[in-house]
Amino acid sequence: MRKFIPVLVLLHGCSQVPMIPGLSPYKIDIQQGNYITQDMAAKLKPGMSKSQVRFALGTPLIVDPFHADRWDYVYVLHKKGRLVEQRRIVAVFKGDVLERIEGDVSPAKEGSAEKTADPPNPGATVKPAVAAQPANATAAPAQ
Repeated sequence: MRKFIPVLVLLHGCSQVPMIPGLSPYKIDIQQGNYITQDMAAKLKPGMSKSQVRFALGTPLIVDPFHADRWDYVYVLHKKGRLVEQRRIVAVFKGDVLERIEGDVSPAKEGSAEKTADPPNPGATVKPAVAAQPANATAAPAQ
């Protein structure tokens, strides 16, 4: 019985240790899954084969044996223990041919002239683009 008393005193003493403000355990950044950009998704078109989709997006994270015509691509980024970014894209096939794409990152529409870009980084600031005007240009009043 006497041997257990010092152990209990030590354990009780550990719960009373003061915490230093701003000092916390180090948490690593964790990336899991397939990082799919908007440009990679723009390469997908209905009618592509499974091997072409695998070449464009990489090996799918999840291939369900019960749903062989569905490939799931998931990306999760945790920084300092908090969820920062999460993306999900699903490629649905009919036989060996791509039928449609579902999820957060979608392929560009055909006939769309604008180039698609990656979504902005949540921690980054986005500055608007300013068109440069010639020094000798004068503004004409709107009529």
